[in-house]
Amino acid sequence: MRVEVLEGAERRRRWSFEDKVRIVEASYEAGVSVCSVARRHGIAQGLLFTWRRQARKGRLGGDEQAPVFVPVAITREPSPAVPVLRSDDLDAAAQPRRARRKTGIMEIDLGGGRRLKVDRDVDTAALRRVLDALEGR
Repeated sequence: MRVEVLEGAERRRRWSFEDKVRIVEASYEAGVSVCSVARRHGIAQGLLFTWRRQARKGRLGGDEQAPVFVPVAITREPSPAVPVLRSDDLDAAAQPRRARRKTGIMEIDLGGGRRLKVDRDVDTAALRRVLDALEGR
């Protein structure tokens, strides 16, 4: 008896670090376009540009570990190592958080196609000096 397991096509290919490095290096060869390298390897140009940017920043990801499952045990009683919340903790957690102050951006049209954007908390004296400098006063 023969059993064949059919799996659906995976949407995303998982590229190894070595493959990424090889493809990025190929995209930097003289006389080669990013488009042609991407097409040759069956990837989007945007992905290749992302890999190039990550490589320049040293973040291409050679030391990544594959995700793993963590064993979990479900018990009726909490183990001593698990902290138990007291009602005081629950009351404190139920308190509404202070509302964050919303930021506001002001846009000042200086004419001649020039605009200056500043936060609402801008130092007014500094803003005055900048405006004077821009207006040539």
